[in-house]
Amino acid sequence: MRHHHLTQATPILDHHAPAIRQLIQQRNWTSLGLHDRVGAAYAFVRDEIAFGYNTQDDLPASRVLADGIGQCNTKGTLLMALLRAMDVPCRFHGFTIDKALQKGAITGLAYLLAPGNIIHSWVEVDMDGRWINLEGFILDRTYLSALQKRFSQHNGPFCGYGAAVDDLQNPPIAWQGESTYIQRNGINHDFGLFDTPDDFYTRHGTNLSGFKRYLFQHVVRHWMNKTVQSIRSGK
Repeated sequence: MRHHHLTQATPILDHHAPAIRQLIQQRNWTSLGLHDRVGAAYAFVRDEIAFGYNTQDDLPASRVLADGIGQCNTKGTLLMALLRAMDVPCRFHGFTIDKALQKGAITGLAYLLAPGNIIHSWVEVDMDGRWINLEGFILDRTYLSALQKRFSQHNGPFCGYGAAVDDLQNPPIAWQGESTYIQRNGINHDFGLFDTPDDFYTRHGTNLSGFKRYLFQHVVRHWMNKTVQSIRSGK
């Protein structure tokens, strides 16, 4: 099989985990053709895993599924695991984004504590020899709709609240066999391609360490998720 190494499991891409296998089986995704298999996994990660902040970037996919929330890196991990579990080759593309993209979703002290450049990634999937970039899964439709409503008068490029797009009302997030994006305009550094997120985090680390990491995991993250939830509910 082409790209056999890009369908393998890793400690982070733990697609042999019972919960992941069970999800695929329950939804009967393996009976679908390649295009629809990718679309089903993509839509699930986009809309059924709510936009939110997990304890860390390098969680295994099964933990992200159990959390039921995620951001670019953790949702990307789950999407990669689902794709690989269905024999769809995929790889990791690492970047940093300017933290201004998160302003609004992250406020006050949390925003001050955040690094200026935040580790970011998207998933690249092999569609019959063409590599397609998948990034439009980060914001769930409910959150994005609330954002679109809140900024309904805004025209032109938009940056903030977890989005960086040319047109907030029509971002390219639907799966149609082409690349999807929601944060691409915030990218300010390209780390290149990696076979797995494991390789990337081993080389470049995660967003926070030491005391900042502890504070984020136990205090700041909960503030951030409350903010996101209040935006989602239109408050």
